[in-house]
Amino acid sequence: MSNDPLAPVTWAVTTGEIGMTNQAVGLAEAVGLPVITKVIRVPKPWRWLRSHWIAPLGIEALRGPGSDTFEAPWPRLLVTCGRRSGALSIAVKRASRGRTLTVHVQNPQVPFHHFDRVVAPEHDGVSGPNVVTSLGALHKVTPAKLAEGADRWRETFAALPRPLVAVLVGGTSGACQFTEAEAHQLANRLAMLAKDKGVGLVVTPSRRTGEENTRILRETLEPLGALVWDGQGDNPYFGMLALADTILVTEESISMVSEACYSGKPVYTIDLQGENRRLARFHQLMRQRGYAQPFTGTLTPWSPPMALDETKRHGLAIRALLDGA
Repeated sequence: MSNDPLAPVTWAVTTGEIGMTNQAVGLAEAVGLPVITKVIRVPKPWRWLRSHWIAPLGIEALRGPGSDTFEAPWPRLLVTCGRRSGALSIAVKRASRGRTLTVHVQNPQVPFHHFDRVVAPEHDGVSGPNVVTSLGALHKVTPAKLAEGADRWRETFAALPRPLVAVLVGGTSGACQFTEAEAHQLANRLAMLAKDKGVGLVVTPSRRTGEENTRILRETLEPLGALVWDGQGDNPYFGMLALADTILVTEESISMVSEACYSGKPVYTIDLQGENRRLARFHQLMRQRGYAQPFTGTLTPWSPPMALDETKRHGLAIRALLDGA
């Protein structure tokens, strides 16, 4: 029934991509209500149309194979991320007769008035009466996860020289290419830091890095005592963020750069081949605000203004909206 009480929970809904899920869940958790993660897979041909055009079709029409169920009791808060999940948000708002507070992360690419709040990246350059901006991407990193990572990896990292440099390596994306030539250049620059400056190195590749590029990094750096994660067992990612003195991260991933800046450590971004206007604007903002610098092969002492915690900031603001409703 439409007049049933709202469930005192947050639904975090995306189309299943890890980057979108991390943003929606991270913001939902920061609000403080119990979080239920759900996936909506909009079927053809509706997935190609604007969210506000297809939302009137109703929730069931939007649920393609692999979707979760969406039924009353409706949640007190709905957080969505990604263009296609916007239709579900609009449909739930109607089904709850406007009682569910809807928040969309990123630019929904439909008129913003369909949501109670839009949390858009500042580098997207969008604005509106109900739009607030975030510097970089929202994420799921928390003090508790960093503390857990530190406990898990402290003993392993203790044998490495100091200062400890964490290297977060992504790879080829829609905007950038991580070529073998670039892998050799990065490996050689890191090797020089180890040889000339005596730094300790911890490197974590990702699926985007590619087997050959990972091999180049491993064969160049492991003989110098570096720890290069082999993809087996636990990823040292959170331990690296917590325990490193300096963090290097490839520039194609706005999420990884944002998570690195959350640590409060000096962050250097590693240039890759290719870039688009949106990505360039993001890096320009991060440098202007003092959170990151380009990596040129050397490390100089500097500190960011503070740890960058946009997820908490927006979570507290949304909780205030709920409490004032």
